[in-house]
Amino acid sequence: MTHSNPRALFPLKSPSLADIEAMADAAYAALPEAFQRLCEGLVIQVEDFPDEETLDEMDCETEFDLLGLFRGRGMPHRGAVPETGEFPNMVWLYRRPILDFWAENDETLGAIVNHVLIHEIGHHFGLSDADMEDLEQGVK
Repeated sequence: MTHSNPRALFPLKSPSLADIEAMADAAYAALPEAFQRLCEGLVIQVEDFPDEETLDEMDCETEFDLLGLFRGRGMPHRGAVPETGEFPNMVWLYRRPILDFWAENDETLGAIVNHVLIHEIGHHFGLSDADMEDLEQGVK
């Protein structure tokens, strides 16, 4: 059997920003309620790529180097009441680098989005990259 339209065989499309956002929402919703309460006010954004300023600030060689980013002050470093003019803590997930990572690894896209989101939320709780690496090593 031959098909003259290969699109009929493979109608798949790359996940959109909305698709990644839905995965992040599902991962967030799966967090224990106590963690969700502690994340109240945390803003989660999904963008295709980090902006140029972020790439420079993070010393990235390419726009694909950063899967996610936390901006703000971790909970242990914040006061009980936000300072005047203080922005909320924010997490960014970067769709195109996440998709690139997914294409090169043997994990599901949902697992990658979940991992990146949890990692960035760890910074909201005041954990460093080294802290989280130590925690992950202890789990394995």
